[in-house]
Amino acid sequence: MSGGIAITGVGAVSAVGGNVPALTAALLEGRCGIAPLTLFPYQGRSALAAQVPEGVTVPGTLPAVTARRLSRPDRFALAAASEACRDAGLDGALRHDAALALGATTGGMFESEEAYRQRQTGEAGCFRLSRLLGTSITTAASVVSQTLGIYGPQTTVSTACSSSALAIALAADAIRRGRARVAVALGTDGLCRLTYAGFDALQALDPEACRPFDAGRRGLSLGEGAGALVLEDMAHARARGVRPRALLLGHATGTDAHHVTAPHPEGVGALVAFRGALAAAGLPPEAIDYVNAHGSGTRQNDAVEVAVLRAVLGSRLARVPVSSTKSQLGHTLGAAGALEAVVTVLALD
Repeated sequence: MSGGIAITGVGAVSAVGGNVPALTAALLEGRCGIAPLTLFPYQGRSALAAQVPEGVTVPGTLPAVTARRLSRPDRFALAAASEACRDAGLDGALRHDAALALGATTGGMFESEEAYRQRQTGEAGCFRLSRLLGTSITTAASVVSQTLGIYGPQTTVSTACSSSALAIALAADAIRRGRARVAVALGTDGLCRLTYAGFDALQALDPEACRPFDAGRRGLSLGEGAGALVLEDMAHARARGVRPRALLLGHATGTDAHHVTAPHPEGVGALVAFRGALAAAGLPPEAIDYVNAHGSGTRQNDAVEVAVLRAVLGSRLARVPVSSTKSQLGHTLGAAGALEAVVTVLALD
């Protein structure tokens, strides 16, 4: 991959606040957003969550009937994408032909669960199908497109924790292939009973707040939120006088089909992706000065990730800063890649 893609705007919604300034302050203060879950009652291995606080605003350009149908992940995505576009200085004309790539896993699952619960308990006398219109994982991209006027190529990716990392890659590819000069890449996900039950069945939840890479780590802490980045062709950004916040020099993907819930013990797929990204960027491992790790806090994942880092960085691993923000923001599933990309941009600042 010759040249780079400019990152000109970022936006975020997380357990520590509804925008990038709140996220920045929490990261610098080392503040943890993991606390008792209040969205719904849950009795299991862990009832902790990195839950987005109430009051995340949604731009007021949507019809009221549409706004009422938005799921929590839809609201998160719209807030983060709006902030990223403001940060990049994208007006309506610049947004019109932009590409849009979004990663998600659960969509409006919580809203579906609530609709069926209320129907079962009799709280809802009439089951309205309209309540389920905002539950698909594709509605977030539609809402962002409709509200912000983004009408270029659009895709939604659902590949679990890698969803929004792949969305960023697809957005960059759209620019490099000439399909768009500007792209908005984002990820969003919300807490729901389904993910708690699933990770509980795997015994993958830490009863306390997660501790990535700690010798006593016991699992992950679930979180929710959204991250958004505006990507631009470098010449396009220069022409409108915008200074990039960061550059995306290269990316690559790998496949890990070792086990449905466990990584390959030698991290083969992760190694392919890591080395492929360096090759695409034309950079040696010595160029790496910081790693924002996946760092979920599970016994297997963290051990494999360290092994992969050691294989690529060698003895330099002891001197290269490595961090995982999941100890503050929780594991946000489909939003993780985008949120952590935003954090990495902030780290460069």
